[in-house]
Amino acid sequence: MNALNKVKIIRESRLMSKSELARKAGVSTLTVDRIERGEKCRMETKRKIILALGYSLEDKNKVFQDQE
Repeated sequence: MNALNKVKIIRESRLMSKSELARKAGVSTLTVDRIERGEKCRMETKRKIILALGYSLEDKNKVFQDQE
């Protein structure tokens, strides 16, 4: 099952490359690519992506819609 998220839309709206997001989040470019395709990832990785995109953790639903 694919996870719903807006990582690619937000990243592109901020004129950020995959590698730049990966560097800011401390994850690999491959991880960013997998997340953008909707594959599952760990909660810690989601946290890193949310913060790297400039959101607070309270705004997690603006990035990842599959949050419980």
